[in-house]
Amino acid sequence: MSKRNLLLYRLKYMGFVMFAAVLLNACKIYSFKDVSIPPEVKTIRLGFIENRARYVDPQLSPQLTDKLKLKIGNQTKLIQITGENADYDVSAYVSEYNVSTVGVSNQSASINRLTVTIHIALKNRLMDQKLGTPDFETDITRNFDFPASQTLTDASTALTPTIVSQMTDDLFNRLFSNW
Repeated sequence: MSKRNLLLYRLKYMGFVMFAAVLLNACKIYSFKDVSIPPEVKTIRLGFIENRARYVDPQLSPQLTDKLKLKIGNQTKLIQITGENADYDVSAYVSEYNVSTVGVSNQSASINRLTVTIHIALKNRLMDQKLGTPDFETDITRNFDFPASQTLTDASTALTPTIVSQMTDDLFNRLFSNW
């Protein structure tokens, strides 16, 4: 390969690497901060996210509730109230917290999957004015894998921050980004 061809090859390679780096960085900082809430919607009520699953992680519900309230407070202009007359009335509960085996090696479990489902409902009291997100009820599910050598208690302790973070983002996006 001539020096000129080698130089062109290296420039193309470096250009590709730089393009990939910019693309990956752009994906990394992508978020749903641009929420769409009409200015007429001013208040929200978010009750405690109960854990109604068969297995109850005592840390999950309070952390989910607190993190979602914090995210709503930080990323929207909505005022959180406890009264019955909020423009948006949100209720949610953990409906599933189950473990299943998803990986087998040498005829024994190697990977377990924790499935977490949260049922969320939004009642929009301004729907008669056709403002904001329409009423809805839906389930949001995420899976979290962990080594089968860990107990559910140990895995829950390790996974709870990830579960709370990802589920909070999903709940927030469903409420305000209408995905």
